[in-house]
Amino acid sequence: MGLLFLFMLKIEFQKSIHLTKNLPKEPIQEVVLCGRSNVGKSSFINSLSKKKNVAKTSSTPGKTRSLNFYLVENKFHLVDLPGYGYAKVSLKAKEEWQKLIKNYFYESNNIALALHLIDSRHKPTQLDIMFNFLLKDLEIPYIVILSKADKLNQSERSKSVKQVMEQFPELSLNDNLILYSSVRGIGKKTVEIMLTKLFV
Repeated sequence: MGLLFLFMLKIEFQKSIHLTKNLPKEPIQEVVLCGRSNVGKSSFINSLSKKKNVAKTSSTPGKTRSLNFYLVENKFHLVDLPGYGYAKVSLKAKEEWQKLIKNYFYESNNIALALHLIDSRHKPTQLDIMFNFLLKDLEIPYIVILSKADKLNQSERSKSVKQVMEQFPELSLNDNLILYSSVRGIGKKTVEIMLTKLFV
């Protein structure tokens, strides 16, 4: 049953939501994609998809300003949240995004899992830590995806994993902590198998 997932997923963009009153009404489980601006969320979606550029990528952080819903294999929604922590976004925009994200977490009844992307080249930031606390407080199961792993050598990857596990000791490599590269496909099969077990 997992053969659909072994190479690429069928991912289709559904809609963008700016107000939580417009959340989907159907009881479809949701996987939340979250992380700092420019951490590679759109590239992550595209790397899993059968189609190129199903999610729009940009060199300008802070481009995602809504909750973007993608239907995966007609089984569940992948929900791309606005990235957090980009300083050049106006204070008003930040407040609007924070309100949207907070309301979504508290109002959606379909959240099954969060994929928390953290840049493998850096230690988890204070905002990463705060977001992790939010997920724990809401008792949302989560997996940390260490993105951009292709930019590190083997020694640097080991160091990155160690740093993250020191900050979040509940994590275990290739279980709920995955090194990932959208460019080279590192960790892609692990993510696909994990999603297969959860939703198929």
